[in-house]
Amino acid sequence: MPSLSDIRDRIKTVQNTRQITRAMKLVAGAKLNKATSAALAAQPFQRTLDRVIRRVVGAVGEDFTHPLLSQPDNDDVVYVVALSADRGLCGNFNSMSTKSAEAECLKHQRAGKTVKVIAYGKKVRDSMRRQGGVELLDSQVDLAPEDYPAAAAALADRLVRDLGADSFSQCFLSWNGYKSVMVQEPRFEQILPMRVEAEPEVADAGGGVEYLYEPGGAEILGRLLPMALRGRILLAFLDSQAGEQAKRMPAM
Repeated sequence: MPSLSDIRDRIKTVQNTRQITRAMKLVAGAKLNKATSAALAAQPFQRTLDRVIRRVVGAVGEDFTHPLLSQPDNDDVVYVVALSADRGLCGNFNSMSTKSAEAECLKHQRAGKTVKVIAYGKKVRDSMRRQGGVELLDSQVDLAPEDYPAAAAALADRLVRDLGADSFSQCFLSWNGYKSVMVQEPRFEQILPMRVEAEPEVADAGGGVEYLYEPGGAEILGRLLPMALRGRILLAFLDSQAGEQAKRMPAM
């Protein structure tokens, strides 16, 4: 039977643990507000940019070609960029992201593809190391939110170079999409080669509106497409960070 001293020590330990988890919950709440604000603020810009690109593509015509839209001369290799958290204590956030990435990688493996993974986050990095038949091409951990823009730009530049070198046939992005504080869902989307559907110019109520592009539409797209690629990657980073903090609060 435990002594009175043992019981007191146990009570003190529980109280100290409660204080620590309460402080962690407050920190997670502050980070959640900042992360959700950043993620939600980035969405309108990305939607507007995508709409402008579709409209310019519609004006330029189907004959327009660009390296980011062209299919590489490689039908064997698939890139997967996978995002997760670095630490636990965030509910099922990491299991959702890692299981989704693993399932999609396995699907491509069964189709006879060589899967190469670029991992951001310790949890998905360790998961991919355990998964057989997957090559961990690169990984980065302990990435701070203020470093996301630079990381997204560096990753986009690397993928563009590898696309130009025919290093892969398709590149996919795997992350937990943030919908609300209560809802996050695994996302898996192709980011290269980019797929853009043309949007025809729509006449307004006052008559037809003709848009004149200066410089030419092809040159404008040459600048907008890399910007859109960086924006999509950055938005995934921000989504993942917001989802992680949303899951971390109730886990405390």
